[in-house]
Amino acid sequence: MRNVCHVKFYLLLFVLQIAAVLQIAAPTAVAQTSPSTSRTLLRTGHLLDVKTGAEPAGQTIIITGDRITAIAPTASTPKQTGDTEIDLTRYTVMPGLIDVHTHLTMANNFDPYFELSMTPAKEAIIGVENAKVTLEAGFTTVRNVGAGAFTDVALRDEINAGHIPGPHMQVSGPALGITGGHMDENLLPYEYHVHGEGVADGIPAVQHQVRENIKYGADLIKIGATGGVLSKGDDPQASQYTLEEMQAIVADAHRLGRKVAAHAHGAQGIIFATEAGVDSIEHGSYLNDEGIALMKKHGTYLVPTAYLIDWMQQYGNLPPFYQQKMKDVSAVEKQNATKAIKAGVKIALGTDAAVYPHGLNAHELDVYVNQFGMSPLAAIQTGTINAADLMSWTDRTGTIEPGKWADIIAIDGDPLKDVKILQHVNFVMKSGVVYKDETHKQ
Repeated sequence: MRNVCHVKFYLLLFVLQIAAVLQIAAPTAVAQTSPSTSRTLLRTGHLLDVKTGAEPAGQTIIITGDRITAIAPTASTPKQTGDTEIDLTRYTVMPGLIDVHTHLTMANNFDPYFELSMTPAKEAIIGVENAKVTLEAGFTTVRNVGAGAFTDVALRDEINAGHIPGPHMQVSGPALGITGGHMDENLLPYEYHVHGEGVADGIPAVQHQVRENIKYGADLIKIGATGGVLSKGDDPQASQYTLEEMQAIVADAHRLGRKVAAHAHGAQGIIFATEAGVDSIEHGSYLNDEGIALMKKHGTYLVPTAYLIDWMQQYGNLPPFYQQKMKDVSAVEKQNATKAIKAGVKIALGTDAAVYPHGLNAHELDVYVNQFGMSPLAAIQTGTINAADLMSWTDRTGTIEPGKWADIIAIDGDPLKDVKILQHVNFVMKSGVVYKDETHKQ
C-alpha cells in the first residue's frame, strides 16, 4: 500500500509540475491568439522563392486562418475592411526553416550524474522551453528523433492544441537500439539491470518495439544502426543492428505509414541501413564511396549534423569517455559529407540540437555554404524543400505557396548573399500566428 501511495504521490507531483509550466507558457500563447478567419496581408520587401532563388519585390502574402491563400503584387492588393496588415517592406521574407534532427526534450549537459537524474517530468519541462527557443530562431517545423517516455509526443500534442508555443513536430518517441548499444543506458553497473526504453534485439522484438512506438504516438521510427559518440562503451564505427533486423524494422514502419531515420556513423552500418530501406542516414561520419553510391541509388537522405563539430571544438566540455570518440568522428565527418554532396546525395538540414544549445540551429547553414561549398540557395533548400520532402510534408510546408501553412520568417538582409543572417531572424509566424516580431524596434 505504501508503494502505491508513493506512485500516486509522484504522479500527482508530475501533473502539478506540467500544469505549472503550462500556466507559465500559456500567457505567451494566449497573447498571440488563434489565427483569425479574416485576412492578414503580409507586405514584403522581397519574397524569396526557395525553389528558384527569385526575390521579387513588393509582394503581398494573403493569409486566412492558418493557411496562405494567395500571393499578389502589393500594388494590386489594397486593404479591405477587416484585414490586418503586417509591414515587412524593409525585410526579406521566406518560408520558416525546418530541422529534421532535434532533441527538444534534452539539454546540453552530458555530465553522467545529470543524465542519470533525468526524469520524464524534467524532459517535459525542458521540452517546453526548447520548443519556444527553436520556434523563435525561425524553425517552424522539426523532427524530434529520440526522447524518453514519449515526452516528445506529449510536447507535440500540447503545441498542436495551442497550449504552448513551438514548431510543428514529427516525433519518434524512444529510439530503437541493441542491448549495450548507443540507445541503451550504459552508465549504471550490472546489478541495476537497467535498459534503455527502446532496446530490442532480434526480429520479433524489433517488430514489437516499432508497433509499440506507433501505438503511443510516434510519427517516425529512429534506430541506432551503429555505435555513437555520446554513449559509453560502444564504437561509432561498429554496426549494431543486423541487416535483417533493420529490414524488419523498415518493413513494419513503412507498412504502417512511418519513415525511418537511422543514426549511423560507421560505413558498414550506413550500408546495412541503406540496403534495408531507411529514409535518412543521420550523421554519416564514416560514409565511404560504396555507401554514397548506394544512398544515391535508393534516394536516401543524408542529414550531416555538422555544426555540432565546430561548437564542440570551441565550447565542448565532455566526460573523458566521450571526448576521444568526438575527436575521431570530427576528423572525418565533414570531408565525407562534402564528398557525398558533390556526388549528388540528397541533403536535409539537421542539427542534433541538444548536443549544443537549442536556438543555434541556423549555424548549420553556414557550415554547408562556407565549409561544404554549397551555394546559399542550395543550403537554404536543405532546410526548406528537401526537409519537407523527407518528412512527406511538401503539401504543408517548405515553400510560400497557396494552400500551405502560413509559416513565414523575415530577416534584415539577403540570405542569398550572406546565409549567416539567418542566425538571427526578426519575425516569425507559424500557422498564421505571430510568435516573434522585432521589426518595429528602433
